[in-house]
This record gives sequence, structure tokens and C-alpha cells, in this order.
Amino acid sequence: MLLVGVKEEKGWLTSKWQLTYPVGWQRICKAANLAYDYYDNLEILIDNVKVDLSSKNDLLKLEEGGAMTIRGMSKIIRVPLMITFFNQSDVVNVWVACASEEFKEADYQIFNRSLGQYLDSMELAMYINVIE
Repeated sequence: MLLVGVKEEKGWLTSKWQLTYPVGWQRICKAANLAYDYYDNLEILIDNVKVDLSSKNDLLKLEEGGAMTIRGMSKIIRVPLMITFFNQSDVVNVWVACASEEFKEADYQIFNRSLGQYLDSMELAMYINVIE
């Protein structure tokens, strides 16, 4: 993913990213399936409505919506993280709490280095086969 921009806003670093290609709902669900194990207190929202999940594989069966948000405490970067994918789009919005030294200010280069590989992994997950 390409980092388009990042800014600090009310204690959060808000950023916009661009996927290599626009993606549909099934690919977004695959990305969420990958992310599932890397959050504490994970919440999934479809069009801003929280979805109840009984297992990770429920993510692969969600009814299609306009946007999916993944949010919770990231086990990887160790701060609250929220990612929103938009159906049939190449736009991804990401919010990271300014809760550690690494995420105190909206520095493009540092932010890209901190999150780029993680978000690239999510994008790659969109193109793999997931075994249920």
C-alpha cells in the first residue's frame, strides 16, 4: 500500500493509504481474516455497525457492505489501531492512537516505516486462498 498522507488529529494519527488495485468485498474479508489474530479486543464494523463474530472464519462469510472497519489493540504495534476498507475502492483509512513514542507525531517517513509492511501484508492476504 502507498501512504498518501498522515496528520495528527485529537490524539490520533489519521492517514490515507492507496491499495495497488481497487478491491471487492471478498478480498476485504480475507484481509480481516488475516488481521483477526493480531488484535486484542477486536471489533469488526460493517457500515459503522458492530458485527458479532463467533470465530475467525465468520469474517469470510459476512454479508457485503460499503465499508469494513477493523479496530482494537494491535498486538504488533502495541497501540489502538483502526483500519477502514471501502468496497470496490483502492482507499484505506487508518487511525493510530498517539500512545507511544513511535506514534507521537505525524512524520510521513517514520509513520510509513512503522505501518507500511503491516499494511502491505494485509493487502497481500487479499490475494491468497484461505482454508476454512
